[in-house]
Amino acid sequence: MIPSRGYAALSAKSPLAPFKFERRDPLAHDVVIEISHCGVCHSDVHQVRDEWGGSMFPMVPGHEIVGKVIRVGSKVSRFKVGDLAGVGCLVDACRECESCKAGLEQYCEKGWVGTYNSLERDGKTVTQGGYSNAIVVDEKFTLQIPSNLDLSRVAPLLCAGITTYSPLKHWKVGKGHKVGVVGLGGLGHMAVKFAKAFGAEVTVFTTSESKRQDALRLGAHHVVLSKDAAQMQAQASVFDFILNTVSAPHDLNPYMAALKLDGTMCLVGVPDKDPSIAGFNLIFKRRSLAGSLIGGLPETQEMLDFCAKHEILSDIELIDIAAVNGAYERMIKGDVKYRFVIDMKTLA
Repeated sequence: MIPSRGYAALSAKSPLAPFKFERRDPLAHDVVIEISHCGVCHSDVHQVRDEWGGSMFPMVPGHEIVGKVIRVGSKVSRFKVGDLAGVGCLVDACRECESCKAGLEQYCEKGWVGTYNSLERDGKTVTQGGYSNAIVVDEKFTLQIPSNLDLSRVAPLLCAGITTYSPLKHWKVGKGHKVGVVGLGGLGHMAVKFAKAFGAEVTVFTTSESKRQDALRLGAHHVVLSKDAAQMQAQASVFDFILNTVSAPHDLNPYMAALKLDGTMCLVGVPDKDPSIAGFNLIFKRRSLAGSLIGGLPETQEMLDFCAKHEILSDIELIDIAAVNGAYERMIKGDVKYRFVIDMKTLA
């Protein structure tokens, strides 16, 4: 076993605190990654505080992991010691179902293994995440990080990046398309960057006038204040595709009305109350409401390579790990532009 250290929650009511634990020794196909940076995702808060139910403690969160390979198993072929590597939201899947064989491990029919707060396929071992000094992962679930990218700004790509890249690619967003992005947070700011890079005309919907200039700086062509009924009515039947990144409860109907004939709105945020949709909003324009979940390993690697080619990175605030509890509170209030990333050397 490999002695490890990190920050963990001991219960749903306790703050994250220093924690010592053990990682498994690498098997034949495993790599050991010394973690340099780990992003902070809102889902970390949900799971640490058991807001989704089923949380297992002690819990070391973190699924936006980047660093350097320091050890490889005897049968590893894709990595060598010294390579840059990353780990996203999942570290295993059944590898046998149709989804897994298609490189869509996030839709594994037998259930994938999360990077933390999940049971390994042995049904006994609880996974621990990236708020730690190192991690052991099968090379199949490890990503190659292009060397020209800033590692600290790469980390959120492994969740926020792929969560927005995947639906834009699936619905073939490109030149000539009018795309709306609802919300300008950790997910939304990446959606704007990708949609623009794909050649679309991008409009950001926000409840905050103060975000207008930032939306334009990030690449949006237009900004609509969604609290203004007149501005929303002016968007009727305009968009080919809308990516809704908001996790707070909100009315989806004004956005559905903004879609063209055969337009689609895709949800990547998960409000804690189920939305209500007016049937006529769907029927009269043959519109669709859809959802999307991260991406499989091949698509995540494709996304990283695309980012390297187009110099796309997350906008971050780099923090010491001792500041993580305060970062959680700020993130809940939306007080971050646009993603916290932990500098793991501060763990020492």
